[in-house]
Amino acid sequence: MYATLAASGPAGDSVPYLPNLINQTNDPMAESIKDLIKGNQDWVENTKQKDPSFFDRLAQGQSPQFLWIGCSDSRVPATEITNRMPGSIFVQRNIANVVHHTDSNLLSVVYYAVKVLKVKHIIVCGHYGCGGVLAAMSNNSYGYLDNWLVNIKNVYRMHKKELDAIEDEHARGNRFVELNVQEQVNNLCMVSFIQEEWENGEFPYIHGWVYSLKDGLIKDLDITKHSPAHLASVYQYSSNQV
Repeated sequence: MYATLAASGPAGDSVPYLPNLINQTNDPMAESIKDLIKGNQDWVENTKQKDPSFFDRLAQGQSPQFLWIGCSDSRVPATEITNRMPGSIFVQRNIANVVHHTDSNLLSVVYYAVKVLKVKHIIVCGHYGCGGVLAAMSNNSYGYLDNWLVNIKNVYRMHKKELDAIEDEHARGNRFVELNVQEQVNNLCMVSFIQEEWENGEFPYIHGWVYSLKDGLIKDLDITKHSPAHLASVYQYSSNQV
């Protein structure tokens, strides 16, 4: 698509050079990228006008009270839908807000949030109409994604009787979204270092929410946990080991 030009490398060798897409003003893709940069500049200017010292404070560090585990869906940005500024929410997102105990990416984020940032609340937030949840409800194959969707299909298996009894497919999908959030909250409660924090105090509180794309409102599922007491004993850890 773009001509490869020769440029001189550190040792004088010829190395491939790709023209900067941002400077390709006649290219639609380049224009969309330039719009992002321009949007950033406008945001900085507007923010400074409202709060001249905002970026000075932001550069000093972060001390968020919340960890948000949400869906990767571009329509569900944590800070925007809760009317919060940068620095207030630590964020981890993946398809269908899944908490899996072999996901080192997620566990690293949770560990840092709990052990270093000392967040007081962890929010698992799903959203109605979640494509990942709806895909897991079907028998269609989505290639590599099928391996991830197994985590959500397991939730359906656990609640199959309730979900199969819901005749309306839309209502069944909405309930599946809620149950998925519920089980991801439970999965968080099984994490060993979260239970370790609970032994040393009451935090973090773990909440389950669902966001509605239709009206922009968040529904609290009222399943907040701050101890492993609701879990089967096999999932409960104790630091008092022989």
